[in-house]
Amino acid sequence: MKIPTRPRRALTRLSRDTSFLALGAPLHLFTGFSLFMDFGLVWEIIEGSDDSAPVLLGVALALTALCVPALSAAQCWRFRRLLGIGIPRPGWRRPWRQLGYHCLAGALLGALETLVVGLLVVSATASLTLVWMYALPWQWRIEHLGQATQASYLSGAGLVVLATVPGLAAALVRLETQVTPTLLGRSRTENLARRVEDLTRSRAGAVDAADAERRRIERDLHDGAQQRLVSLALNLGLAKATLVDLPPEAREVIDAAHREAKEAIEELSTLVRGLHPAVLDELGLDAALSGLAARAPLPVRLRVDLPRRPVPAVEAVAYFVVSEALTNVAKHAREATRADVTVSLLSETLRLVIADDGPGGADPIKGSGLAGLSQRVRSVDGTFRMSSPVGGPTMMSVELPCQS
Repeated sequence: MKIPTRPRRALTRLSRDTSFLALGAPLHLFTGFSLFMDFGLVWEIIEGSDDSAPVLLGVALALTALCVPALSAAQCWRFRRLLGIGIPRPGWRRPWRQLGYHCLAGALLGALETLVVGLLVVSATASLTLVWMYALPWQWRIEHLGQATQASYLSGAGLVVLATVPGLAAALVRLETQVTPTLLGRSRTENLARRVEDLTRSRAGAVDAADAERRRIERDLHDGAQQRLVSLALNLGLAKATLVDLPPEAREVIDAAHREAKEAIEELSTLVRGLHPAVLDELGLDAALSGLAARAPLPVRLRVDLPRRPVPAVEAVAYFVVSEALTNVAKHAREATRADVTVSLLSETLRLVIADDGPGGADPIKGSGLAGLSQRVRSVDGTFRMSSPVGGPTMMSVELPCQS
């Protein structure tokens, strides 16, 4: 016979709850019994009735402390296996909270668990009294016929108590799911610290993924679109050199197309270098910044002091900062006659200082690419500071952590 859905769910829930409580009772009562014995030894020490009580108390406390990690692990397994609640396995970082849970809260929970499981067993046994009575031989039932009324009362009382057991078991399970994770699991501060670690790790992965994507785009542009533009410029150059009998209008169109193709190649080369130049991977930050300074529209004095190479993600951010800073100087500080770029590695921090002698007045709030620079620096936990009073000079200071 198939049991209906709701009763089947109720039976499944009762079975799960009682199994959970029955498994927890011995674990909790073990520490409760240990606590009781410890109190007894303390009382003997106070009365002075047993000279060996201090030694026994020390041994008992040591054994209890040694059992705490195993009991905590068993409790975590019980919650995960029977309720599907994951509690981070506690270690030795929070022994006092674990000891307090097992010896105080655990003792109370063990008594309640024993009471609920005992009620279940006793009520189930009592509710079957009539069944057991009628299972006896006929002659015995005739001799004890007067006890049938008492058996009926006992069965009825057993059924009433049995009906209350699921609610009591569910209430006790809810109580344990509130108390145990709080005392055995991580505290709010530890959860926040772990969350910060996870976010930092995921953000570092996102930064690395974005850098890898920029490298892929750089390779695709360099090997694809740029090569096609070079081929187009060569064909236009050949056409201009070989087709000498064309009308003047046609030659002007070819000349204009040739110039546009060369300008497009130059712009695409600049874009590719700004994304992630190949020299940065091959020769490092010093060589990449040297090429950047050589192509700048104003004199740039570059000083690089790097005893070792930073991690690739930090190198990419540093190159981007210097590239954008020099671009901003060329666009917005047209009166500037020179720029200074200093790169140094101090302990585990890469420090960049970019200065120019322009008129100043740069404000990150107003744009000019400075807000994007600040966001890019913060993506690797760096710091961005800028000083640009009206009249100049302008100085940008960036510090990038570069632990490998």
